[in-house]
Order: sequence, then structure tokens, then C-alpha cells
Amino acid sequence: QVQLVESGGGLVQAGGSLRLSCVASGRTFSSDAMGWFRRAPGKEREFVAAVNWSGGRIYYADSVKGRFTISRDNAKNTVYLQMNSLKPEDTAVYYCAGSPTGLAGLTAEAYDSWGQGTQVTVSS
Repeated sequence: QVQLVESGGGLVQAGGSLRLSCVASGRTFSSDAMGWFRRAPGKEREFVAAVNWSGGRIYYADSVKGRFTISRDNAKNTVYLQMNSLKPEDTAVYYCAGSPTGLAGLTAEAYDSWGQGTQVTVSS
């Protein structure tokens, strides 16, 4: 089991940027795949981005491609989500997740560890 703590959420105007961070502890972080998911009010949890254990394979949801960037710093046990050109429809609680398989999954079922979430609100 890995413990995950997100931070960096907040209120931002449309067109602005935020960087989310997720710090991991417990399980060996460098062997885990990491993902970001979000849940908007009244909607199901949605895949956002994922990176495999090495950082060599990355996936994005079509809705964020070209605007968001996932990265990881294994020396700091941290995964990041840089969010640029934010839109009101990006408003959601954002969660990071870890998978001991090391393979970047596109569904929540691929992950066994979750953070508490951080709120991102984009105003128009």
C-alpha cells in the first residue's frame, strides 16, 4: 500500500494555470505507475492522465491533451500535473492514484491506492 497526498488545487480564472502535486510514501514509488483522475459535480470519475513506472509511456484524455502535462520525479516520490489553459469544465476534485503493476492504466480499476483529492475550481 502506498499513501498519496495531493496538493496545489485552488481557484483560478479561465485561461490560467495550476500545478498539482502528489507525494507518495510507503510502497516503492519508482516501480509504480501513477495516474490522475477527476470527478466533477454530478459526473462519474474521469481519467485525466497516466505515466508508467519509468516515465517513458504517457497517456492523456482527449479533453486535456495539449493543455495538461503529467510528469514524475522519482527522487522526490512525487508526480505532477501541470494544467494550462484551464477551462470552467475542468472544475473537479482531482485525485492521484498508484498501481503496483507499473503499467499506466486508463481506468480506475487499474489502481489500488488513492489520494484524498484536491479541489480545482475554474471561474469564467
